[in-house]
Amino acid sequence: MTAPQTPPHTGRVVLVTGAAGGIGSAIAEAYALDGAAVGLVDFDADAGRALAARLGDAGHRVHFAQADVANHAACAAACADIEAALGAIDTLVNNAGISPKHAGKPAPIWQMEPAEWHRVVDVNLHSVFNFVRILSPGMVDRKFGRIVSMSSVAGKAYLDIVAAHYGTTKAALIGMTRHLAGELGPHGITVNALAPGRIDTPMVAGAPRAANEAVIDVTPLRRLGKPGEVADACLFLTSPKADFITGQVVDVAGGWLMT
Repeated sequence: MTAPQTPPHTGRVVLVTGAAGGIGSAIAEAYALDGAAVGLVDFDADAGRALAARLGDAGHRVHFAQADVANHAACAAACADIEAALGAIDTLVNNAGISPKHAGKPAPIWQMEPAEWHRVVDVNLHSVFNFVRILSPGMVDRKFGRIVSMSSVAGKAYLDIVAAHYGTTKAALIGMTRHLAGELGPHGITVNALAPGRIDTPMVAGAPRAANEAVIDVTPLRRLGKPGEVADACLFLTSPKADFITGQVVDVAGGWLMT
């Protein structure tokens, strides 16, 4: 009789930002099911606590810390809180991101308020600096770390369904991923990114039906992606099977916008 295999992420401590959202919650649950202790960070305290309660009631080790990911001090406090509860964080998933719409449409650059531009850059890009800056010293000391950041196909090509701030931040994350992979690689740390396409989350479900159908029509697999499919790709990139993969951007887009 074959002995049951130990889940690949057993013993790992994972921090997921934007954990209460559609993709974030799928990633957090996938890591919990794969044996990891999971730190949840989100601005939405009620949703974050609800996710932590659900996963905790299922027997998983989880801890929620509320934080504005754009605020460095708040990020540092959240990391300290999670490490006090779960142990040293060795895996970081930078999933937090926003894409403001106005009556369901992105604002063109000539109508965009400066405050909106800065907020998107702060949440989508500066948050990654915050968490990597805070957690990388420990990873360097331990000679081990795994980092995955959430880019987008919108960071690789123009899409009229998002605004300039979103596309710019997602493109910047690709460049940041490659630089960090080179900088942190000698210390045993891999850094990769995912570029999801149109994923069937509550936010996407609330978009005009025609917008989603237009994407499906030009997607070779002829459907929207599932949050769990993004989670599976994330788990692969931080698993032992991907120990020799770094500096890469993996599309999870059903073939949409192949480059």
